[in-house]
Amino acid sequence: MSSTDHSSDHEFATYLATQTGKLLVELRNDLVARGFYGWDLKDAGDAMAQEFLMSQLREFRPDDAVLSEEALDTAKRLSAERVWIIDPLDGTQEFSEPDRSDWAVHIALWQRDETSHGNLSIAAVSLPAIEITLSTNPAPTLPPKHDGPPRLVVSRSRTPREAVIVAEALGCDAMRLGSAGAKAMSVVLGECDIYLHTGGQHQWDSAAPVAVARAAGLFTSRIDGSPLIYNEQDTWLPDLIICRPELAEPVLAALAEVD
Repeated sequence: MSSTDHSSDHEFATYLATQTGKLLVELRNDLVARGFYGWDLKDAGDAMAQEFLMSQLREFRPDDAVLSEEALDTAKRLSAERVWIIDPLDGTQEFSEPDRSDWAVHIALWQRDETSHGNLSIAAVSLPAIEITLSTNPAPTLPPKHDGPPRLVVSRSRTPREAVIVAEALGCDAMRLGSAGAKAMSVVLGECDIYLHTGGQHQWDSAAPVAVARAAGLFTSRIDGSPLIYNEQDTWLPDLIICRPELAEPVLAALAEVD
């Protein structure tokens, strides 16, 4: 048991992301040393991370609802005051490739407020393979603007048409990374400038990365400029943008031209 002060939601979220990441690195190293690869790594990582996180949430936040990629969704969260939105292992494919570091652990806390949609108030994203955890408190410091063309990060497996349009309109250099968390954190860390996704994700894919990005001062929205809303009944989110604030207007202007 960690001696971390679990009474603070900020510290608890950071602890969950960091400790889950450490356990995943240990698990991957152990399984690879024993000759396991591919689906064995994916299944073991998903199961272990989910079990650990749920045990911690049951012990320290028993009254809160949970929305997780690795668990059956229930209606309880729709009336709850507090909902933990978690992705125990974001980027299982990258996790299963021992030489890759572009996978993550997502922990976000949604809280009901005076608005009709509530708020992602607290979050942490760990990049376990490089031993980094970024959180909403303390918020990351956004690096200075990059000299040179904007850098746009897209999926390893597909390049959305909308991303091509933005890249051409802004003269972007393109990069490819694995998990959604890794792509979003590459913008927070100043390694990229724009993360644009279409084709759909679930709320757990982006809740924590979006909250951390917002805390760092980045712009976040749907590709039409409308807000990203969480703890909705339908967990599907069709698209998103995370980018440096000075690029928000030109990115949205380019997307407005999409047929």
